[in-house]
Amino acid sequence: MILILLFISACFLAYSNGANDNFKGVATLFGSGTTNYKKAINWATVTTFTGSVTAIFFANALVKNFSGKGLVPNELITMPIFAISIAFGAALTVFIATKIGMPISTTHSLVGALFGAGIMAVGSQFNFVKLGGTFLMPLIVSPLMAALVSFIAYLIFRFFRKKLHITKKTNLNIHEKHTPEIASYNMDNTATLKTNTTIEASINNKTETYDGLIFGLSAQKVLDTLHYLSAGIVSFARGLNDTPKIVGLLLIINAMDIKWSMIIIALVMAVGGLLNSKKVGVTMSKKITPMNSGQGFTANMVTGLLVTTASIHGMPVSTTHVSVGSIFGIGTVTKKADYRMIGKILLSWLLTLPMAAIVSGLLFKVLETLS
Repeated sequence: MILILLFISACFLAYSNGANDNFKGVATLFGSGTTNYKKAINWATVTTFTGSVTAIFFANALVKNFSGKGLVPNELITMPIFAISIAFGAALTVFIATKIGMPISTTHSLVGALFGAGIMAVGSQFNFVKLGGTFLMPLIVSPLMAALVSFIAYLIFRFFRKKLHITKKTNLNIHEKHTPEIASYNMDNTATLKTNTTIEASINNKTETYDGLIFGLSAQKVLDTLHYLSAGIVSFARGLNDTPKIVGLLLIINAMDIKWSMIIIALVMAVGGLLNSKKVGVTMSKKITPMNSGQGFTANMVTGLLVTTASIHGMPVSTTHVSVGSIFGIGTVTKKADYRMIGKILLSWLLTLPMAAIVSGLLFKVLETLS
């Protein structure tokens, strides 16, 4: 019975993780108008699942870190109720955040749950030094680094875009007043339109395109291709980084083979993303800052680079923190960042760790009393 409860808790965590995190890699595709929500989430699902399966071969360091080794005594690691408390505490925290549309970190939730259950179980024997060095420092530093790198990267890309004489064009939609659209023109500084009909015009920044050539190819087509690839890299990196963290809980008691554990968790994460990621997706795509495809590509490239590097070195960074930091860095350059929304997201991050710690700590005490 306890093994079944552990498996259900891990699956609940995987589902919540997929719902809150899966869309983050493709948020800029949707936010920039490069593609619609359905195509974006399908691309995220495929690439995240691929990263999750790849984690079987490349992410053993993360599996060990999130099994709790080094944080608590070894005898505690073999207790199923310890794993259940961590999984459920983190899962409930992420699930609630998903329901209100806040993009929080599953990594942060797991760290909080490890802390809560660990303190409740062993008190002062908990390894606070490792908690700070291995877990908390990467979580704090990564969004700041992402914001700085994306800020610099976008300035560099913008410089070369101008050197290549690639210009921006904004789509101007022209239509009769109170009637469906009758014409659509790409406008530059010299374009004019004459008509006897009463018309309205609307400019949508999300349809901003690039006019020019890169190596003889359309700049916009090249950029769209790179944008899709960068979104796939971010989603792949997220699957590579997050799946081992959840699998580590199942390995606490050697409940399942690592390969089957990875595949099952990957499938449940995919389902969570497909069914329940819309609210968080809209927050990431639309509410942090407006962006075009070039800005979205820059943010994704920075996120994918940082998260993949962290995964290879066994550092449990948060894709959420890195992705939000990258998008915010772009918004800082363009001066269109919504600081009020960033404030709400930061508040949700601050509440993540204590909430997960309280839930997991209380659950551990309940299960310990009942066992």
